[in-house]
Amino acid sequence: MEPAAPTRDGGFVRFRLDITYDGTDFSGWARQPGLRTVCGVLEDAISTVLRQPVQLTVAGRTDAGVHASGQVAHVDVEGGIEEPDRLVRRLARFLPPDVRVTAIAAVPLEFDARFSAIRRHYEYRVTTARYGAEPLRARDTVSVPKVLDLDTMRAASHALLGLHDFAAFCRRREGATTVRELQRFDWTREGDILTAHVSADAFCWSMVRSLVGAVLAVGEGRRTVEWTSGLLRERERSSAVLVAPAHGLSLVRVDYPANEDLAARNAATREVRALPGGCCGD
Repeated sequence: MEPAAPTRDGGFVRFRLDITYDGTDFSGWARQPGLRTVCGVLEDAISTVLRQPVQLTVAGRTDAGVHASGQVAHVDVEGGIEEPDRLVRRLARFLPPDVRVTAIAAVPLEFDARFSAIRRHYEYRVTTARYGAEPLRARDTVSVPKVLDLDTMRAASHALLGLHDFAAFCRRREGATTVRELQRFDWTREGDILTAHVSADAFCWSMVRSLVGAVLAVGEGRRTVEWTSGLLRERERSSAVLVAPAHGLSLVRVDYPANEDLAARNAATREVRALPGGCCGD
Protein backbone atom coordinates (compact mmCIF):
# COMPACT_ATOMS: atom_id res chain seq x y z
CA MET A 1 0.00 0.00 0.00
CA GLU A 2 1.19 3.53 -0.75
CA PRO A 3 2.41 5.51 2.26
CA ALA A 4 -0.08 8.11 3.38
CA ALA A 5 0.23 11.13 5.63
CA PRO A 6 -2.14 11.17 8.62
CA THR A 7 -5.50 12.64 7.71
CA ARG A 8 -7.54 14.27 10.46
CA ASP A 9 -11.28 14.74 10.82
CA GLY A 10 -12.41 16.46 14.00
CA GLY A 11 -9.27 15.33 15.82
CA PHE A 12 -9.44 11.74 14.58
CA VAL A 13 -6.85 10.01 12.39
CA ARG A 14 -7.67 6.87 10.39
CA PHE A 15 -5.34 3.88 10.47
CA ARG A 16 -5.22 0.64 8.52
CA LEU A 17 -4.53 -2.54 10.48
CA ASP A 18 -3.24 -5.74 8.89
CA ILE A 19 -4.38 -8.72 10.93
CA THR A 20 -3.80 -12.46 11.11
CA TYR A 21 -5.54 -15.04 13.29
CA ASP A 22 -6.25 -18.69 13.89
CA GLY A 23 -10.05 -18.80 13.93
CA THR A 24 -10.36 -22.14 15.73
CA ASP A 25 -11.26 -20.78 19.15
CA PHE A 26 -13.15 -17.69 17.98
CA SER A 27 -16.89 -17.40 17.36
CA GLY A 28 -16.18 -15.48 14.18
CA TRP A 29 -15.12 -11.89 13.63
CA ALA A 30 -18.14 -9.86 14.76
CA ARG A 31 -18.73 -8.97 18.40
CA GLN A 32 -21.36 -11.15 20.08
CA PRO A 33 -22.45 -10.87 23.71
CA GLY A 34 -20.82 -13.51 25.87
CA LEU A 35 -18.74 -14.98 23.03
CA ARG A 36 -15.05 -14.74 22.22
CA THR A 37 -14.70 -13.03 18.83
CA VAL A 38 -11.75 -11.62 16.88
CA CYS A 39 -13.21 -8.12 16.81
CA GLY A 40 -14.01 -8.19 20.51
CA VAL A 41 -10.50 -9.29 21.49
CA LEU A 42 -8.84 -6.74 19.21
CA GLU A 43 -11.04 -3.79 20.19
CA ASP A 44 -10.55 -4.53 23.89
CA ALA A 45 -6.76 -4.73 23.53
CA ILE A 46 -6.43 -1.62 21.35
CA SER A 47 -8.77 0.39 23.60
CA THR A 48 -6.70 -0.61 26.62
CA VAL A 49 -3.37 0.33 25.05
CA LEU A 50 -4.61 3.63 23.57
CA ARG A 51 -6.78 4.46 26.60
CA GLN A 52 -9.76 5.34 24.42
CA PRO A 53 -12.65 3.32 23.03
CA VAL A 54 -12.18 2.21 19.43
CA GLN A 55 -14.37 0.53 16.83
CA LEU A 56 -12.96 -1.54 13.98
CA THR A 57 -14.37 -1.74 10.46
CA VAL A 58 -13.25 -4.93 8.74
CA ALA A 59 -12.81 -6.02 5.12
CA GLY A 60 -14.65 -9.30 5.61
CA ARG A 61 -16.51 -10.74 8.60
CA THR A 62 -15.22 -14.28 8.81
CA ASP A 63 -17.40 -17.03 10.34
CA ALA A 64 -16.60 -19.09 13.40
CA GLY A 65 -13.56 -21.29 12.79
CA VAL A 66 -12.38 -19.43 9.66
CA HIS A 67 -8.79 -18.15 9.67
CA ALA A 68 -7.05 -15.12 8.19
CA SER A 69 -3.50 -14.31 7.20
CA GLY A 70 -4.46 -11.17 5.28
CA GLN A 71 -7.40 -9.57 7.06
CA VAL A 72 -7.66 -5.76 6.96
CA ALA A 73 -9.50 -3.34 9.24
CA HIS A 74 -9.51 0.39 9.82
CA VAL A 75 -9.91 2.40 12.99
CA ASP A 76 -10.30 6.11 13.78
CA VAL A 77 -8.10 7.21 16.68
CA GLU A 78 -8.51 10.51 18.49
CA GLY A 79 -5.22 12.38 18.36
CA GLY A 80 -3.61 9.76 16.14
CA ILE A 81 -0.82 7.30 16.94
CA GLU A 82 2.68 8.75 17.22
CA GLU A 83 4.56 5.49 16.64
CA PRO A 84 2.44 2.85 14.86
CA ASP A 85 5.32 0.34 14.81
CA ARG A 86 5.66 0.66 18.57
CA LEU A 87 1.93 0.01 18.94
CA VAL A 88 2.33 -3.21 16.95
CA ARG A 89 4.94 -4.38 19.47
CA ARG A 90 2.80 -3.33 22.45
CA LEU A 91 -0.26 -5.13 21.11
CA ALA A 92 1.79 -8.32 20.77
CA ARG A 93 2.07 -8.32 24.59
CA PHE A 94 -1.65 -7.68 25.12
CA LEU A 95 -3.13 -10.01 22.52
CA PRO A 96 -3.56 -13.77 22.89
CA PRO A 97 -1.33 -15.98 20.70
CA ASP A 98 -4.09 -16.78 18.18
CA VAL A 99 -4.45 -13.21 16.86
CA ARG A 100 -1.88 -10.62 15.81
CA VAL A 101 -1.82 -7.13 14.32
CA THR A 102 1.12 -7.30 11.91
CA ALA A 103 1.14 -3.69 10.65
CA ILE A 104 -0.47 -0.30 11.34
CA ALA A 105 -0.35 2.65 8.94
CA ALA A 106 -2.07 6.02 8.62
CA VAL A 107 -4.45 6.23 5.64
CA PRO A 108 -6.73 8.85 4.10
CA LEU A 109 -10.21 9.22 5.57
CA GLU A 110 -11.56 7.90 2.27
CA PHE A 111 -10.00 4.51 2.99
CA ASP A 112 -12.69 2.10 4.14
CA ALA A 113 -11.55 -1.45 4.88
CA ARG A 114 -14.90 -2.81 3.71
CA PHE A 115 -16.19 -0.53 0.96
CA SER A 116 -12.84 0.38 -0.60
CA ALA A 117 -11.86 -3.24 -1.26
CA ILE A 118 -11.53 -4.22 -4.92
CA ARG A 119 -11.36 -7.96 -4.28
CA ARG A 120 -10.86 -10.53 -1.55
CA HIS A 121 -8.77 -13.68 -1.86
CA TYR A 122 -9.46 -16.89 0.03
CA GLU A 123 -7.76 -20.28 0.13
CA TYR A 124 -9.28 -23.58 1.17
CA ARG A 125 -7.01 -26.52 2.10
CA VAL A 126 -7.97 -30.17 1.73
CA THR A 127 -5.88 -33.29 2.27
CA THR A 128 -6.64 -36.62 0.63
CA ALA A 129 -4.03 -38.49 2.71
CA ARG A 130 -5.48 -41.71 4.09
CA TYR A 131 -4.15 -40.83 7.57
CA GLY A 132 -5.81 -37.39 7.54
CA ALA A 133 -4.29 -33.96 8.13
CA GLU A 134 -0.76 -33.56 9.47
CA PRO A 135 -1.01 -32.70 13.19
CA LEU A 136 0.61 -29.27 12.76
CA ARG A 137 -1.91 -28.40 10.00
CA ALA A 138 -4.99 -30.08 11.44
CA ARG A 139 -6.51 -26.73 12.43
CA ASP A 140 -6.50 -25.35 8.86
CA THR A 141 -6.76 -28.46 6.66
CA VAL A 142 -9.86 -30.57 6.05
CA SER A 143 -9.42 -34.30 5.66
CA VAL A 144 -11.16 -35.86 2.66
CA PRO A 145 -9.59 -39.35 2.52
CA LYS A 146 -10.99 -40.13 -0.91
CA VAL A 147 -9.76 -40.06 -4.48
CA LEU A 148 -10.65 -36.66 -5.96
CA ASP A 149 -10.70 -35.99 -9.69
CA LEU A 150 -8.80 -32.73 -9.93
CA ASP A 151 -9.56 -32.21 -13.63
CA THR A 152 -13.34 -32.31 -13.12
CA MET A 153 -13.02 -30.10 -10.04
CA ARG A 154 -11.19 -27.50 -12.10
CA ALA A 155 -13.80 -27.72 -14.85
CA ALA A 156 -16.63 -27.27 -12.35
CA SER A 157 -14.85 -24.32 -10.72
CA HIS A 158 -14.15 -22.55 -14.01
CA ALA A 159 -17.82 -22.94 -15.04
CA LEU A 160 -18.77 -20.67 -12.13
CA LEU A 161 -16.49 -17.75 -13.04
CA GLY A 162 -17.96 -14.39 -13.93
CA LEU A 163 -20.80 -12.13 -12.81
CA HIS A 164 -23.71 -14.28 -11.61
CA ASP A 165 -26.43 -14.52 -9.01
CA PHE A 166 -24.92 -16.95 -6.50
CA ALA A 167 -28.14 -17.32 -4.48
CA ALA A 168 -27.83 -21.14 -4.52
CA PHE A 169 -24.50 -20.82 -2.67
CA CYS A 170 -25.42 -18.12 -0.15
CA ARG A 171 -27.23 -17.97 3.13
CA ARG A 172 -29.72 -15.17 2.76
CA ARG A 173 -29.30 -11.93 4.66
CA GLU A 174 -32.08 -9.35 4.60
CA GLY A 175 -31.30 -6.56 2.16
CA ALA A 176 -28.10 -8.18 0.83
CA THR A 177 -27.53 -8.95 -2.83
CA THR A 178 -26.28 -12.38 -3.93
CA VAL A 179 -24.93 -11.07 -7.25
CA ARG A 180 -21.15 -11.33 -7.24
CA GLU A 181 -18.29 -11.42 -9.74
CA LEU A 182 -16.25 -14.57 -9.17
CA GLN A 183 -12.85 -13.69 -10.63
CA ARG A 184 -10.80 -16.75 -9.72
CA PHE A 185 -11.70 -20.28 -8.70
CA ASP A 186 -9.08 -22.90 -9.33
CA TRP A 187 -7.18 -25.67 -7.57
CA THR A 188 -3.53 -26.55 -7.07
CA ARG A 189 -2.06 -29.81 -5.80
CA GLU A 190 1.06 -30.41 -3.74
CA GLY A 191 1.31 -34.07 -2.82
CA ASP A 192 -1.83 -34.97 -0.88
CA ILE A 193 -2.78 -31.31 -0.37
CA LEU A 194 -5.34 -29.66 -2.66
CA THR A 195 -5.81 -25.92 -2.30
CA ALA A 196 -8.72 -23.96 -3.73
CA HIS A 197 -7.92 -20.36 -4.69
CA VAL A 198 -11.08 -18.24 -4.67
CA SER A 199 -11.21 -14.52 -5.47
CA ALA A 200 -14.11 -12.13 -6.00
CA ASP A 201 -15.02 -8.49 -5.61
CA ALA A 202 -17.04 -9.58 -2.56
CA PHE A 203 -18.63 -12.70 -1.13
CA CYS A 204 -22.02 -13.28 0.42
CA TRP A 205 -22.54 -15.29 3.61
CA SER A 206 -21.12 -18.87 3.37
CA MET A 207 -20.45 -18.48 -0.37
CA VAL A 208 -16.83 -19.67 -0.45
CA ARG A 209 -17.45 -22.76 1.65
CA SER A 210 -20.53 -23.58 -0.42
CA LEU A 211 -18.59 -23.24 -3.67
CA VAL A 212 -15.91 -25.56 -2.31
CA GLY A 213 -18.49 -28.03 -1.01
CA ALA A 214 -20.21 -28.21 -4.40
CA VAL A 215 -16.96 -28.75 -6.29
CA LEU A 216 -15.76 -31.39 -3.83
CA ALA A 217 -18.96 -33.31 -4.59
CA VAL A 218 -17.96 -33.22 -8.26
CA GLY A 219 -14.44 -34.38 -7.43
CA GLU A 220 -15.84 -37.33 -5.49
CA GLY A 221 -18.02 -38.30 -8.46
CA ARG A 222 -21.31 -37.63 -6.66
CA ARG A 223 -22.21 -34.68 -8.91
CA THR A 224 -21.46 -33.54 -12.45
CA VAL A 225 -19.90 -30.37 -13.81
CA GLU A 226 -23.25 -29.53 -15.41
CA TRP A 227 -24.99 -29.80 -12.05
CA THR A 228 -22.62 -27.25 -10.58
CA SER A 229 -23.10 -24.68 -13.34
CA GLY A 230 -26.85 -25.34 -13.29
CA LEU A 231 -26.99 -24.04 -9.74
CA LEU A 232 -26.47 -20.55 -11.13
CA ARG A 233 -30.04 -20.64 -12.45
CA GLU A 234 -31.49 -21.02 -8.97
CA ARG A 235 -32.67 -18.00 -6.99
CA GLU A 236 -32.78 -19.54 -3.54
CA ARG A 237 -30.25 -21.31 -1.35
CA SER A 238 -29.89 -24.90 -2.60
CA SER A 239 -30.28 -27.66 -0.03
CA ALA A 240 -28.23 -29.90 -2.36
CA VAL A 241 -25.09 -27.82 -1.72
CA LEU A 242 -23.16 -28.97 1.33
CA VAL A 243 -21.15 -26.27 3.10
CA ALA A 244 -17.52 -27.32 3.55
CA PRO A 245 -16.14 -27.22 7.12
CA ALA A 246 -15.03 -23.80 8.34
CA HIS A 247 -11.51 -24.66 9.46
CA GLY A 248 -10.20 -25.28 5.93
CA LEU A 249 -10.85 -21.66 4.91
CA SER A 250 -8.47 -18.69 5.22
CA LEU A 251 -8.74 -15.08 4.07
CA VAL A 252 -5.29 -14.49 2.58
CA ARG A 253 -5.42 -11.04 0.97
CA VAL A 254 -7.58 -7.98 0.30
CA ASP A 255 -6.84 -5.64 -2.62
CA TYR A 256 -7.42 -1.88 -2.60
CA PRO A 257 -7.16 0.87 -5.25
CA ALA A 258 -4.76 3.81 -5.23
CA ASN A 259 -5.59 6.56 -2.74
CA GLU A 260 -7.01 8.85 -5.41
CA ASP A 261 -9.53 6.18 -6.42
CA LEU A 262 -10.82 5.34 -2.94
CA ALA A 263 -13.87 7.62 -2.93
CA ALA A 264 -15.06 6.36 -6.31
CA ARG A 265 -14.64 2.76 -5.20
CA ASN A 266 -16.62 3.40 -2.00
CA ALA A 267 -19.51 4.84 -4.01
CA ALA A 268 -19.49 1.96 -6.50
CA THR A 269 -19.47 -0.68 -3.75
CA ARG A 270 -22.48 0.87 -2.03
CA GLU A 271 -24.59 0.58 -5.16
CA VAL A 272 -26.99 -2.38 -5.22
CA ARG A 273 -25.65 -4.77 -7.83
CA ALA A 274 -27.92 -6.38 -10.39
CA LEU A 275 -27.46 -8.72 -13.33
CA PRO A 276 -27.94 -7.01 -16.71
CA GLY A 277 -31.61 -7.31 -17.59
CA GLY A 278 -32.39 -9.35 -14.50
CA CYS A 279 -33.12 -9.33 -10.80
CA CYS A 280 -30.57 -8.02 -8.39
CA GLY A 281 -30.92 -11.07 -6.20
CA ASP A 282 -31.77 -9.17 -3.00
